Amino acid sequence: MNETIQKNLQYKKYVIDSNLEYFKPHSTKIEKTFAEDVSFSLNQNSKFISPKYFYDKKGSELFEKICDLPEYYPTRTEIQILKKIKPDLQKYLDDSFRIVELGSGSSVKTRLILDVFSNFQRRIDYFPIDISEILTESSELLQKDYDQLHITGIVDTYEGGLEFIENYDNKKNLIIFLGSSFGNFSPKEGKIFLEKINSVMKKSDLFLIGLDLVKNKKILEQAYDDSQGVTAKFNLNVLSRINDELDADFDLTNFKHVAMYNEKDQRVEMYLKSLVNQSVIISKANLSLKMSQDELIHTEHSHKYTISQIQEMMKDAGFEIKEIWQDSQKLFSLTLVSKL
Repeated sequence: MNETIQKNLQYKKYVIDSNLEYFKPHSTKIEKTFAEDVSFSLNQNSKFISPKYFYDKKGSELFEKICDLPEYYPTRTEIQILKKIKPDLQKYLDDSFRIVELGSGSSVKTRLILDVFSNFQRRIDYFPIDISEILTESSELLQKDYDQLHITGIVDTYEGGLEFIENYDNKKNLIIFLGSSFGNFSPKEGKIFLEKINSVMKKSDLFLIGLDLVKNKKILEQAYDDSQGVTAKFNLNVLSRINDELDADFDLTNFKHVAMYNEKDQRVEMYLKSLVNQSVIISKANLSLKMSQDELIHTEHSHKYTISQIQEMMKDAGFEIKEIWQDSQKLFSLTLVSKL
């Protein structure tokens, strides 16, 4: 059996209409992976939960609220850059490209890319990949505004979605990874992830990635610990998700959101701090968890980069840089690369 077909048998196909379909892994696969990951990560001496589990439906909705906060500069700054570079970006594209988006979310920034494609394509093929089912809602909203849009969504991890589209057909891909999610990876994980993207790319494909830049510590810490407490709710929601999906009994009032900028490692660090000595049962992960007062669960690193670091990182992963764009204040960047 064809390898691509074998991989795709792990997914269930949902057809909404002739222009919208999406694929989702069987629920047992998702649940098993979540339980295994949580069991492993909370069993470590330094406990952690992968940031990819932030994004259930409620988590995705909270993140959209974060993006509108006055302290959270990345989203509005990246939108400014995207608006500015539309003509530059179009020079690299033609009507044989489709869009593959990692972490599509509510697709606000995606519309700016679709606007570029609308200038030269009668039919736009769009493959959003997102761990959250918000993908299906945002896809339906997009179709109302773009008549020529044909969507094939994949509700899965980035890695799973990339494997799904590999060898799907011979169409060129513009893979986009907007926002600052790449910063969640450690340097080692980031290199592996970039090499993964490189490995599924054809020579003619392009990759556009958003990367947050090193800046003033106060700006960074306020962005991840806002005055309205939305980021705190977002961080704590991962425990609610474990409660709901893995039959756990976390008491959220026993935890506090903590965010700090580590200047040495150029990263914002987010934690959930235990306010008391406590025990938690996570039934579907077969885990009995004991936590001491002030013990931390690490939930996110958000690494920041200099332009020279971006150049070196891309070269090391086998990419050729086409262009790097920044906003006027040099808070954020967008980098367009091809395979070497």
